[in-house]
Amino acid sequence: MSDAISEQTLLAMPASEYMSAVQRHFFRNRLLRLARDCEQEMDSARRTLRTPTQADPLDAAVDEEACRHQLRFLERRQGLLAKARAALRRLENGEYGYCRHSGEPIGLRRLLARPTTEYCAEVKARLEQNERHYQRTG
Repeated sequence: MSDAISEQTLLAMPASEYMSAVQRHFFRNRLLRLARDCEQEMDSARRTLRTPTQADPLDAAVDEEACRHQLRFLERRQGLLAKARAALRRLENGEYGYCRHSGEPIGLRRLLARPTTEYCAEVKARLEQNERHYQRTG
């Protein structure tokens, strides 16, 4: 099994190779890298949050706004980290790359764009349509 294949090599593989050992290895490395990057970014953001605030009221207000941005960033990264870990679990149990709703292959291009995705494009579009509908009516 090749240690590192390119996206082009991955996309050139025949459909019969979908979620083969080589492809699972490729996505495992990608998800591990994503999780590691999230953890590093979160550590950096936490260090920034620990920086003491300024005594000057204007500086304190600027620091507070920056703190809010850092907290939102941390929250988004925590969510992405959780999705990456869930995708790694799906990869380990053989569910990765297949739509959790329909069971159909998600497709390599979609997985390359969103390696943590759980749904094929058609199902995701339907879910988003339903979500928009219920937000308007709810």
